[in-house]
Amino acid sequence: MSLKTRFQNKKIVVMPGVYDGLTASLAEAAGFEALYLSGAAVAYTRLGRPDIGLTTASEMADTMMLIADRTSLPVIIDADTGFGNALNAQRTMRLYERAGASALQIEDQTFPKRCGHLSEKSLISTGEMVGKIAAMADARSSDETLIIARTDAIAVEGFGAAEDRAEAYLEAGADVLFIEAPQDRAQLEQIAARFSKRIPLLANMVEGGATPITSADDLEDLGFSIVIFPGGIVRAIARTTQDYYQSLAKHGSNKPFGERMFDFDGLNAVIGTADMLKKGARYYGSNG
Repeated sequence: MSLKTRFQNKKIVVMPGVYDGLTASLAEAAGFEALYLSGAAVAYTRLGRPDIGLTTASEMADTMMLIADRTSLPVIIDADTGFGNALNAQRTMRLYERAGASALQIEDQTFPKRCGHLSEKSLISTGEMVGKIAAMADARSSDETLIIARTDAIAVEGFGAAEDRAEAYLEAGADVLFIEAPQDRAQLEQIAARFSKRIPLLANMVEGGATPITSADDLEDLGFSIVIFPGGIVRAIARTTQDYYQSLAKHGSNKPFGERMFDFDGLNAVIGTADMLKKGARYYGSNG
């Protein structure tokens, strides 16, 4: 089922963040309907760097292809600013769509961008962002590929300006609206009251970020269609990885950490090694 079709169902779509084939497969096994690939997660894991515009379009597309090879679930991919002007945004649309993305999220920050929950962001004009949305719509090969328009204006120009920008992006042809970093519940409520009956809305839950953590059921009641948890998996794995390395350095053995990790057979069971070997054996046998 495409995301476009799924949004006809009013039940909110909960999307965990993923950053590679392993996390995508584990999220699918947990029962999620769709996945979210953020530029931040790729910056954190592939580069070991913060989300300040260092990740490239090609690195994102490569990651998307690996995820699409591992799961057929729809994926929203972070397109940042489109990596330049409207023509760059068009190229990003074509590149990501070929890589297997179901939806592209583009934002109205200047390039290079910053994480939506960092300070000192700056924005392009509303008109330039409207042009990027139109350019991406012209470039997509399928109407099922969605354009998610994000505005970071709350932190830069204020809440009223963010709503005005969102209105312009809706009129420009965005399929989903994402008003980043509401500062309290009242702002979440106002966003939903103004837009939820006209277009699907996305909420972003970032542990320690600017927006109060709100449950999926609560956001659904407000009128949101999507809630993403883009970096939670990286924060969880980073904490576990730090603990693991410190334990190994201290003890010179994995035994003290054994209850917190898979053993060899356990990991092979999770990633389906036996099934893949069995499948491969069928093909080897056909060669005589």
